[in-house]
Amino acid sequence: MSMTIWLTFIATTFFISATPGPNMLLMLSHGTRYGWQATLATMSGALAGLGLLFALSAFGMATILATSATLFLIFKLAGAVYLIYLGWQCFKAGNNLEMPNSSADSAAGRFRLGLTVALSNPKAILFAGAFLPQFINTSQPQAGQWAILLGSFFIIEAGWQVAYAAGGARLGNWLQSPNRIKRFNQGCGAAFFTVGGLLAAAQR
Repeated sequence: MSMTIWLTFIATTFFISATPGPNMLLMLSHGTRYGWQATLATMSGALAGLGLLFALSAFGMATILATSATLFLIFKLAGAVYLIYLGWQCFKAGNNLEMPNSSADSAAGRFRLGLTVALSNPKAILFAGAFLPQFINTSQPQAGQWAILLGSFFIIEAGWQVAYAAGGARLGNWLQSPNRIKRFNQGCGAAFFTVGGLLAAAQR
């Protein structure tokens, strides 16, 4: 892999990962509610989920999703419904930072939530199947190239997740009144609704 190709991948991935999506929105929300250190469990779940999606892509799931309109529709609607459910949970929280009946109060619960949100996005499988291979030189041994690309991706993704969680933790210091907390919960709810709607409307 040439340095030019690798740097191009780094720059592109940097901006793609920075874009607010389901994972980053969850990190911001958990960073605000639980602090960035507690959100490390959420991050671990999300990164594990991305790892599973990339593994599925390697086994051909990206091709299946790209060619099967029905399967892609099922995957994306299931993901959209789950994100909208999380938005509704934010609205139900009202002026409390603690989510009602939330499993995220434990590290294991936050890990599961991060894992579920990551797995709910079929676009990540297509990202792995359509975007990453563009940087692979098929005339050269591929194992090392994949290791470099995936290692770089997860370092960048983890860095942005920490940044969102830390930003949420700083925001938590500002949320000292019930009215501010309520507005924050409403904003998070609206954001989850929006991301869920965009996922539902997404094309392959």
